[in-house]
Amino acid sequence: MKVMRYSDEYSGALADPLARFSAQAVSPEERLLAQTWRLSQATAAYTIASGPNPVVNTLDMIVLATLSRMVLEDPEVAELHGERASALLQAHRELETRSWRLVEGVLDFDQITQLQAIIKEWRALHPTVKAVAQIRFADFAAANKGSGRDTSAGKTSLFSLIGLDPFGSIDPAVREIEQTRVLAERSIFYLQRAPNLLDMEVERLVYQLAVMPETKQTLTNVDRVGLAAAALGSLSQDAPRIIAQERRAMVQDLNDTLSMQQKAIMQLLVETRGVLASGTEASESLNKTVLQIDALVGRFQDRPAQQTGATPRRPFDINEYGSAVREVATSAEELRRLLEQLSVSTSSVQTLTRSTVTQVHELVDRVFWLGAVLILLLCGSVLAAALTYRFISLRARPS
Repeated sequence: MKVMRYSDEYSGALADPLARFSAQAVSPEERLLAQTWRLSQATAAYTIASGPNPVVNTLDMIVLATLSRMVLEDPEVAELHGERASALLQAHRELETRSWRLVEGVLDFDQITQLQAIIKEWRALHPTVKAVAQIRFADFAAANKGSGRDTSAGKTSLFSLIGLDPFGSIDPAVREIEQTRVLAERSIFYLQRAPNLLDMEVERLVYQLAVMPETKQTLTNVDRVGLAAAALGSLSQDAPRIIAQERRAMVQDLNDTLSMQQKAIMQLLVETRGVLASGTEASESLNKTVLQIDALVGRFQDRPAQQTGATPRRPFDINEYGSAVREVATSAEELRRLLEQLSVSTSSVQTLTRSTVTQVHELVDRVFWLGAVLILLLCGSVLAAALTYRFISLRARPS
């Protein structure tokens, strides 16, 4: 009964330190390690307490408490977990101290000293073993037997207690009844604690699933979906503002482009007006020149005899012919300059026209794509709002 009560104390004393260690864990692997340690320690304590031999149960419990404390005092473990495992180590030290009290009145001083030496020797031979929950006192006896050591050195030898029958001195009938009663007590004891062990196993299974690569990938994908949903919600909230900004930007770009084109067209009209004015002046000058040439040619044509009493015409003057020639040359030069100016103006008009057409095409393309993007954003926002409303309505619908 003392060992059974101690097993409950053992399992309960480790619960709080391991819970704090799990809360401070820096990774899912550490939480899995803590839960595995708790499950293995509790399972070992309850299994030992429900054993058939009370003396061997006590020795096994001392072995469990002592080896577990040695594992936590290992420099590698202390360096890995640091101060976070200090509370757990202190709990194991206290449990080890209480475990040695179980053998008071059962073992003498020499046997206690022998047991301590056996545990230290086993740990020295197995310094890297961390899973010590399944180590029993009978394993020490098997190791000593395999090494050729004497495992039955007198009545004071600890190993002589392994095969000791606690019911050997009583009547066989009474022994059978007592063994049946003890078996029932041990079975009831273990079955009462089995649900707690099952809860620990389920929790360990959850932690084990969390550290699997497939589970990590799934959690990562879920986080991405959550971020995408949050981004979509933010976009649906900002969609009216974004659409309004894009509309204002599009109108502003259209106004700026039209203003630039208007300035270019006004400059073109001014240049065209100047070209037309120069053409008018050249035409008038050319008309005058033609009239002078007609007058000059008319002087050389044959005229009918002057009627009697008519006034005779002025005789031919070579100076007038020279003046007419000079005026013709001047008109020809002005006509050449007018044609050159018309050529330059025509090139400017063509260049400006091509630039205007290109800019108008770019503006139309930009307006088209902006409109398409705005329509897509609006459709996405409406779809997201509809899906969100449907999801909320389904969740709010009573089952």
